[in-house]
Amino acid sequence: MLDKAIKMEVKPEIIFQAVRNMKKKERESFLEDLLAATSPEYLRSIKEARDDYKTGRVKSHEEVFGR
Repeated sequence: MLDKAIKMEVKPEIIFQAVRNMKKKERESFLEDLLAATSPEYLRSIKEARDDYKTGRVKSHEEVFGR
């Protein structure tokens, strides 16, 4: 079976308004998914942070900021 797609143009203003209308948690999740889908660097930074955490290469808030 062939997948059929309908192409349509959506003005950025429409997308911006739709994102603004999302609840905060939905908006944060959407933006994170968008970053992940469009930025290999973002995905690498997440993997690096998770690896750092797993291996104990982390510092406490107090160690970093002295409070």
